[in-house]
Amino acid sequence: MAETPRFVIQGGCPLRGDYTPSGNKNAVLPMLAAAILTDEPVELRNVPLIDDVHTMLEILSELGATVSRRGHTVHLNCSSLTRTRLPAALCRRLRSSILFAGPLAARHGRATLHPPGGDVIGRRRVDSHFDGLAALGIRVSGDRSYSFRREKLRGCDMLLDEASVTATENIVMAASIAKGRTTILNAASEPHVQALCEMLNGMGARIAGIGTNYLTIDGVSQLGGVQRTVPPDHIEIGSFIAACAVTGGSLTIHGVRPADLTPVERAFAKLGVCWKIKNDTLNVPKPSLRIVNDFGAAVPKLEDGAWPSFPSDLMSVAIVMATQTHGTMLFFEKMFESRLYFVDRLIEMGARIVQCDPHRVMVVGPAQLHGTRMASPDIRAGMAMLVAALCADGESVIGNADVIDRGYETVERKLRRLGADVRRLS
Repeated sequence: MAETPRFVIQGGCPLRGDYTPSGNKNAVLPMLAAAILTDEPVELRNVPLIDDVHTMLEILSELGATVSRRGHTVHLNCSSLTRTRLPAALCRRLRSSILFAGPLAARHGRATLHPPGGDVIGRRRVDSHFDGLAALGIRVSGDRSYSFRREKLRGCDMLLDEASVTATENIVMAASIAKGRTTILNAASEPHVQALCEMLNGMGARIAGIGTNYLTIDGVSQLGGVQRTVPPDHIEIGSFIAACAVTGGSLTIHGVRPADLTPVERAFAKLGVCWKIKNDTLNVPKPSLRIVNDFGAAVPKLEDGAWPSFPSDLMSVAIVMATQTHGTMLFFEKMFESRLYFVDRLIEMGARIVQCDPHRVMVVGPAQLHGTRMASPDIRAGMAMLVAALCADGESVIGNADVIDRGYETVERKLRRLGADVRRLS
């Protein structure tokens, strides 16, 4: 059996230099699915060349769409879609395959999907998708596979039982061409949801309340083509800032959207990592890593949540940062009960961490980490392991590098350009 790709890292090299982030992974996936809503051409620029994007494009091709790519620009035409059933194997590779349910059923009357795959970070329910689409008039049935059938697609008022990002995206796409008005209370408002809504408005949709948890969608009879640039990935930016901080380096990051980084900036400042932004350029000076206690010298807590809370996707790298920071901090991962299991690897490397329960860990720093062999269990934990290896003493080997590839484009090349000693072995 062939060995999976792996990264070999020699720790201790400060990251310095200029860096430009890739397009937002979590934005581009629903933007690709939204192309189904029109017969006219769709052009997406700044598309990250990651495995999850390749899978989405493969699904579109399997459905009969015309797909072409030149560099980081993708051209799509869904005027000749011939199928509404997604291949089971592709669904299993990608959590975001569920995003095809709304646009396929709304525009073509039906869709058949298999349970989506993706990272194993805890239970990831699909009830909010099904309930929201059913409220719009899309009947959902099935167990081993999911069947969606459009009946009368009509707008309605709904309250989501959770602020699910992908459920909000699915519902917004279907509601864009439903008859009448849809209102969504407790909608997700993350930057990637905003990017999708802005793209849909560019196609002729009428969505108001973008960036808030209360969306109003006035359905239109049809949507047109569009040209959009995928915004920069604030999760990748946060990950590289963490890598810079733990190695004692400094970075200049180009092409950022300051508003996307506000919750990250507030949380990272508690760890002693600050930056300055001028226009779209962010400068991270060499940090003085020291945890800022809460009032009365109380141990501070960093917890994630729906936007504009701290993003769950950055919790893993924030924990690594805390292992290199003077002080004690409690981390509360509220969204996924399996996301923190990777800390066992950090403890093996020498980190001083107490796992209180599946959702909470206490980190005492700084601790000298030592290189080791480990495997990436999911995209974000894999990136956190890579960050830990960059500041560890000695050599580390991270298996399952292809898992990290699902969310970060050519991460080892970007890190090498900044001075890291990291190699990919097949």
